[in-house]
Amino acid sequence: MYVIPAEDLKVPDPVLRDHLPAEGREVPRDAYWMRRLRDGDVIETLPPAAPAAEGSDS
Repeated sequence: MYVIPAEDLKVPDPVLRDHLPAEGREVPRDAYWMRRLRDGDVIETLPPAAPAAEGSDS
């Protein structure tokens, strides 16, 4: 699932041992992240759209 931190929060990522960046990241749907979601520490959202490859006029 793709999550972003709730406003003004620093949310630790126990796997990568850093904080969830403001732009968010893909994380596993496990007990830790489900608890962060339930507590309102993170917001589940769609990942940003990948930029279209240049020169791909098919």
